[in-house]
Amino acid sequence: MGWESFVVVHNIAKRHNVGTLARSATAFGVSELILVGRRDFNCFGSHGSSSHLRFRHFHSLQDARKFLKDKDFDICGVEITTDSLPVNQHPFTKSTAFLLGNEGTGLSPKEIEICGFFVYIPQYGGGTASLNVTVAASIVLHHFGVWAGFTERSRDGNKFVVAERPVKQGGRNYCTETEDSIIEERKARRENAANGFFDETESGNSSSNLLDALFVDG
Repeated sequence: MGWESFVVVHNIAKRHNVGTLARSATAFGVSELILVGRRDFNCFGSHGSSSHLRFRHFHSLQDARKFLKDKDFDICGVEITTDSLPVNQHPFTKSTAFLLGNEGTGLSPKEIEICGFFVYIPQYGGGTASLNVTVAASIVLHHFGVWAGFTERSRDGNKFVVAERPVKQGGRNYCTETEDSIIEERKARRENAANGFFDETESGNSSSNLLDALFVDG
């Protein structure tokens, strides 16, 4: 049976860094990147990788959780907890969606609530307490690909062969939806303005945003 991996991004604050995550995701066989909260993003840093990756949007974490459970996906939080398992032990059993925590505060209670289990990345040097989110994502996704038996991409010289770019369908910097779903989003935005699901401030900074301290340049 062929397994799949997804990545869940919740309320992105620095949207231009999604492109860097997309580049790592495509390198390690991720099928889909799920945006929760905001639907717009920037492909800067993807080097064209975002065109090889499916994007899907949900208004809330619970909506995303229902979708993933209906598809029989595990939801794995990348976080150090009392019951976290080292990712190099490959504690996977089926297709998995990965949710990464904030470098400063880790996963929020709402994010922890939707996770079925947790993994962490063992460190062997004493010079840093955490990794940049794209580095952490790359390590975790690589380990999942090894466990799942993904086929290694063929190489040409000193680089891997890039697949032919799919036909572009609509704007790739925006998760398109039907008119009804956009109306529903606007309604939810008004109803949930107080609970941090949607952060539309000019600066994009909010303590509730998953990627406030994660997606930083460098």
